[in-house]
Amino acid sequence: MIKTAVILAAGMGSRIRKRAGNRPKGFLMIDEKSIIEHSISKLIEAGVKTIFIGTGYMKEEYEKLMVRYPQIKCVYNSRYETTGSLFTLYQFKNYIKEDFLLLESDVIYEKNALKTLVNHSKSDVILASKLNGAGDEVYIEADENNNLKNMSKQKEELNSIYAELVGLTKLSYATFQRLCDEANTLFQFNQTIDYEYGLVKISEKANVYVHKLDNLAWCEVDDEDHWARATTIVYPIIKAREGIPHTVKRNILLNPGPATTTDTVKYAQIVEDICPREKEFGETMEFISTELTKFVGNPEKYTTVLFGGSGTAAVESILSSVINNGTVVIINNGPYGERMCKIAGIYGLNYLEYKSSAEQAIDMNDLEIFIKKISTNISYLALVHCETSTGLLNDIEQIGEFCAVKNIEMIVDAMSSYAAVPIDMQKMNISYLAASANKNLQGMAGVSFVIANKDRLEKTEQIKPRNLYLHLYDQYRYFQMNKQMRFTPPVQTMYALKQAIIETQWEGIERRYERYSKSWTTLTDGITRLGLTYLVPETHHSKIITSIIEPSDKKYNFDIMHDFFYKQGFTIYPGKIDKLETFRIANIGDITYRDIERFLHLLEQYLKALKGE
Repeated sequence: MIKTAVILAAGMGSRIRKRAGNRPKGFLMIDEKSIIEHSISKLIEAGVKTIFIGTGYMKEEYEKLMVRYPQIKCVYNSRYETTGSLFTLYQFKNYIKEDFLLLESDVIYEKNALKTLVNHSKSDVILASKLNGAGDEVYIEADENNNLKNMSKQKEELNSIYAELVGLTKLSYATFQRLCDEANTLFQFNQTIDYEYGLVKISEKANVYVHKLDNLAWCEVDDEDHWARATTIVYPIIKAREGIPHTVKRNILLNPGPATTTDTVKYAQIVEDICPREKEFGETMEFISTELTKFVGNPEKYTTVLFGGSGTAAVESILSSVINNGTVVIINNGPYGERMCKIAGIYGLNYLEYKSSAEQAIDMNDLEIFIKKISTNISYLALVHCETSTGLLNDIEQIGEFCAVKNIEMIVDAMSSYAAVPIDMQKMNISYLAASANKNLQGMAGVSFVIANKDRLEKTEQIKPRNLYLHLYDQYRYFQMNKQMRFTPPVQTMYALKQAIIETQWEGIERRYERYSKSWTTLTDGITRLGLTYLVPETHHSKIITSIIEPSDKKYNFDIMHDFFYKQGFTIYPGKIDKLETFRIANIGDITYRDIERFLHLLEQYLKALKGE
């Protein structure tokens, strides 16, 4: 059991001095508690009895902590202005007599970080994470056994990048002695080097294991950008995770939404009762609206209008609210394009249906010829970005360029692509985009939304309303004036959506799509190996949902196969193609390729059972 910790806190924190004021950056307050005290509390909870703090700049601030925490002992580096973190660590050569944890004072992290190090079977362990893109990263190069080879802030100095340094390490007493001996030599030439360099040097003679936690919530605070990330994204995730009373049974939903959610999203719904007309709840919805917009556009030019309802509510809101006397061309290359046509027909809109293959990319030449033949004024073109029935991904950027030339406003149903496939509304010439909370956002079902170009939405004010609840302009204007929805919102679902947004910001849309894509590759490689085929070729595939041709065995029955998987904690989904017998597998939500591997293992068992093997 680790009983000792060393926190390096001698630095001056010049890049965030203005915010820190007359205190070291370790005393920046998050949730009414300083960063270093968050760390101290976690160390004590982890069983650490002695916490050394290596001080320098404004050492008296850290020394005050000794009054509050008897576990703390401060060791002063009087040369902190001209030396690096290795020199501060070297000051403990006569104090450390056992294995210990080494931490940086400006890191916020979740309890699981310490738990991982304390319980690790290896004696010398550097904690690492996936690359988080926050800036000022220390990159780690590791060998085939995940032992340290090199570390640097300069990518070009490494042969490969395995992970990013977190700033928490476990060192054995023997390794620390070797580190001090190495430091004696290094200091003859340079006393400004950091402890990371010292670890690299000793790793040439002894193994230092790099343990990578891909899903670790943590952040270093060196500058204002780090501070913003720490307070708005990372700490809320840490707080939510550490507030979970117990984990919920995890089901793997391979249906195209709702998707598998994190426990933190589930528990975000457990809040004190609140009237949705309170200012506090209005601020929550304002956060949701603004942050949803930021994923695809500039909030100065675009706005998000929230509705209680499924994704279809958002699509219906657009079609029924923004089209006046002009004609809308609706591209139908699947059931969800067909649904748009049904909505347009119910409202008596002037619409023309352009039918395209459910499996192949839209033929742009054919579409252009189709539109040229139309004698009426084409004001809008509507289409589905990712056709949920097949996984076909329509090229909305190319179609958007075409619409810009023709002065046509584009409406996009991005239900199955938003928050996974990167979208830029301005670049892609999208006027209106519909999406929902329960797919790639990994939130709960019950909230849909429209993201609209503000200028174009404002021009719809004079269009006579065709309905009440889904009228887009009235919903937008009321929210702008009151920060409220006109009708009662799904309160608890909104809190879950807020948490889901924070977690999406933390992972990043591009990295989320990379995770989804890896799961898709695992899936398609696996079903091909098992003798099954899928519809849409990779060149036009969303890598989000896959329509698979059903087995030809006479004993096959989808409902029976569904129940087989359901008993194992997996949900699969029936197909939606008229002329083909298919079933669908989505690889969205809080799942990884490992979950897909488990699914494939079960699928192989099921197919063998069909054949009597």
